[in-house]
Amino acid sequence: MSHALERTPVDVCRQRGEDRMVIGNFGVVRVERPGKAVTRVKEGDLCLIQAFARTDRDGYVKLVHAYDAPGTTGVLARRTKIGEHLLLPLPKDTRYSLRQWAASYGRYWTAWDNWKVAHACWRSQVRTDPAHMDPPPLAFGWGGGVAVAELELAQRAGFRAAMASGNPRRLAEIEAKGMIPVDRRLFPDLCHDEERMAADPGFRQRYRQSERTFLRIVAELSARRGAAVVIDNIGAPVHRATLRALGRQGVLTTVGWKHGMRLETVRANECIKRHIHVHTHACCFHDIEEILEFQERSGWMLDVGDQRVYRFDEIPELARDYAAGQLDSHFPLFRVNEE
Repeated sequence: MSHALERTPVDVCRQRGEDRMVIGNFGVVRVERPGKAVTRVKEGDLCLIQAFARTDRDGYVKLVHAYDAPGTTGVLARRTKIGEHLLLPLPKDTRYSLRQWAASYGRYWTAWDNWKVAHACWRSQVRTDPAHMDPPPLAFGWGGGVAVAELELAQRAGFRAAMASGNPRRLAEIEAKGMIPVDRRLFPDLCHDEERMAADPGFRQRYRQSERTFLRIVAELSARRGAAVVIDNIGAPVHRATLRALGRQGVLTTVGWKHGMRLETVRANECIKRHIHVHTHACCFHDIEEILEFQERSGWMLDVGDQRVYRFDEIPELARDYAAGQLDSHFPLFRVNEE
């Protein structure tokens, strides 16, 4: 949604061939009036919106509802119209609140799919089960809510999980989940820029100092083996340091590109170290019911507690707070209508 508002890395209105659009492609909604031919849902049903506007033959998304799919309208409206195949009814006897479901499915389901692929790639080269490794292999995360959710799955698979943040409340949230919080403020200049590295000696010195600090932390957390898996949804600014922190047979996995889409690698190094680079987007349409059932059964859900929920007229404030990095949670919530 922030990419749509900023019109970067692409202007989605122009890409869709439209002057304006209504965004918002994840949320809990109530069916108000089903069409005559609708059979999947009925009036009053509470459902999760799925963003699969157009998929390939294997069920993976190509165009996203209320983002780059022309003619689609998102949930940032009092009422909207959506095809029934994009509505997944919530379990009637769910143990979780609507706020929990709203916060714990879009990013969580993206994380589920990415971790499934990344973990399979890692196991394809490592013979030992993480449960039998001492110390456990390290999974490290850059990013936001998707990385948090993915690291929770890594913990369930026997990995030691660590994540970086410069926000004290987010660091506390990370620690509360049993992960190792890594204070981003310890390496404040870890933002690689090749042109500035060549032209500005002061920048080069600051960057290298931050990179050394970061690599020392990863070495300490991994018993000097390097990270087994790095989840990087940031992109170019941390790419160089990430590759240096990645251990042999390591997996660099991503579902996002918050800052910087174009990356450079030294292919010889990546081949020799047997690094696998994983790129996924959203999840598979055919897996959504399985993921919902897994969450309901396993408790892989957020505890939103007393987290602020932005009202409909406060959504512009939410966008500004996100852009300024002023959100305390990785999982911001907004409410269009009353529950």
